[in-house]
Amino acid sequence: MTLPQLNIYRHDRGRRALITLAGEIDPVTAPQVRTALERCLSDGITTIDVDLTAVGLCDSSGLSVFLDASRHAAETHASLRLHHPSPQTARLLTDSGSDLLLLSGLWERGGAQRDPEPSVPIV
Repeated sequence: MTLPQLNIYRHDRGRRALITLAGEIDPVTAPQVRTALERCLSDGITTIDVDLTAVGLCDSSGLSVFLDASRHAAETHASLRLHHPSPQTARLLTDSGSDLLLLSGLWERGGAQRDPEPSVPIV
């Protein structure tokens, strides 16, 4: 049995961070996502963009992490937006009523342009 793997990359530009996730977000990997998002806020980041292009699966534990991080961001006058969700993740967000809170308005039109600079893996 192999454990689900999730790679997390962070690229900062001033007070904005791009978090790129690759893999699955489930009860095993959700704490890693929570830690990465909370670290952004504790570092003074005010805009967190989360790229979900390479996320194959996101379950309710991932949704909970995103909702908690969004609430915490709002409390600190920051924002968190999800970009490029898979159809499964988009359905999860829509079915839970979280899509308007968490999704960037750009995701339906193909999303924002990607930052050409490489991200650095979080270890």
